[in-house]
Amino acid sequence: MSDIAPVVRARKLPPAPLEYLRRWPIRLSVGAVLVFLYAPLITLMIFSFNDSKANVVWRGFTLKYYVKALHNDSLIQAFSNSMVIAFFSTILSLILGAMAAIVLWRFRFVGKTAFDGALAIPIVVPEICMGVGMLVFFAKVLPWPQEMPWPFNLGNIIIAHVSFSFPFVAVVVRARLASFNREMEEAAKDLGASEFRALMDVVIPHIQPSLIAGALLAFTLSLDDFVITFFTAGPDTITFPVKVYSMVRFSVTPEVNAASTILIVVTVLLTFLALKFQGSQALTAGHGADDK
Repeated sequence: MSDIAPVVRARKLPPAPLEYLRRWPIRLSVGAVLVFLYAPLITLMIFSFNDSKANVVWRGFTLKYYVKALHNDSLIQAFSNSMVIAFFSTILSLILGAMAAIVLWRFRFVGKTAFDGALAIPIVVPEICMGVGMLVFFAKVLPWPQEMPWPFNLGNIIIAHVSFSFPFVAVVVRARLASFNREMEEAAKDLGASEFRALMDVVIPHIQPSLIAGALLAFTLSLDDFVITFFTAGPDTITFPVKVYSMVRFSVTPEVNAASTILIVVTVLLTFLALKFQGSQALTAGHGADDK
């Protein structure tokens, strides 16, 4: 009994200043933020099952709008375009962003400050300006050939998406590189590793969680982009956000909600699978989970 009493008394102690989640005001605030963030999405998903064309008053449960959306050829084509664009732009953005981050982290060269500042321009410039700039670029500087077979007709949109996606990847990877111990790389070189082997065997494993995070960020940015895609897409290269916008101009029907719900579910599943295949290190990197 004497050993149990201190444990019981410890459990009754008030929460420490850093134990935020044990305080009810913090829990209430976190709950309010979660409701604010996810209530619109949950409402959209619920009303995608609404048996009403007006989509304002709940009339009953139905799946017919999902069937209608899955049999809409133009909607499926737009979704396929968005997935292909997001896939290729993610790969290119990941390569360019990682290379830019490593160059800025490792080397000193003339114009490094200017290059670093230019890398941030696509992040801070309004999308409408980027869209107009891409429109002029592909119209006057690099006219993209028309009537090309699919998916080559999506090349101009992929280039446009890479231009604003890879700086985000560079920022994420560079933040991870700030915690890298360069002595590990020097030790690998002392043991006979070349520059390339030291990069692949020491640096890349350290930044792997940031590469996954950057790839997911680039994929999401590409998948839901509307403004820049609206200015660069041709008549035969409609993406999913542009298609949904054309449907919303008339009315927000349950079919639009169903299509949006499908996109949300696909995005969440892809994110979950990417983290699952990577393992728990992608979730706990930088939080001392592996520290002994």
